[in-house]
Amino acid sequence: MNISENLIKVKETLPKNVSLVAVSKTKPIKDIQEAYDVGHRIFGENRIQEMVEKYEVLPKDIQWHMIGHLQRNKVKYMAHFVDLIHGVDSFKTLKEIDKQAKKHNRVINCLLQARIAKEETKFGLPFSDIEKILASKELQELTNIKITGLMAMASFTDNKTQIKNEFNGLSSFYNQMQSQYPALKTLSIGMSGDYQLAIESGSTMVRIGSIIFGER
Repeated sequence: MNISENLIKVKETLPKNVSLVAVSKTKPIKDIQEAYDVGHRIFGENRIQEMVEKYEVLPKDIQWHMIGHLQRNKVKYMAHFVDLIHGVDSFKTLKEIDKQAKKHNRVINCLLQARIAKEETKFGLPFSDIEKILASKELQELTNIKITGLMAMASFTDNKTQIKNEFNGLSSFYNQMQSQYPALKTLSIGMSGDYQLAIESGSTMVRIGSIIFGER
């Protein structure tokens, strides 16, 4: 398994406007270091404790993305360094991120997680709730967070038409929101199994793990 070669191959398939989050959850320090050594800087983790441990020993110019479901009581452990939080699915969570960011005199970038999948197990907000949050006066009072886009996960299915429809529906909503809120720059959709479909639908950020680091 040559991580650096895999990473370079993936990057060659991406348009210039699409950022790559190398999903390093459960992977050892040496694997992340290998990807770092060929120039990659954005890594995604889904457990805060694991991300903190890696942050403490790896180079400090890495941009750490929290891509897993977020428990509010754990935000404080990463508030001093996290670069982007992907899966924000409640206003209460935004308030907690803002509170913890203030303590470190930082502004933390966040993506609102939209629910597009059909499974009950997926987290996320309905489009109507996202609209309400973006339009709310309460959001303007949170000075230490910045909502920079949306993220979502498609249904876990082999039905590519269904996945494409889910991505297209979100992309259409994202474009509508972006026309009202120009600060929205990121549409984080697409993982190892469906990232090419996501890019066709307008994704600007893909989260890829197994193609780079191998299966978990």
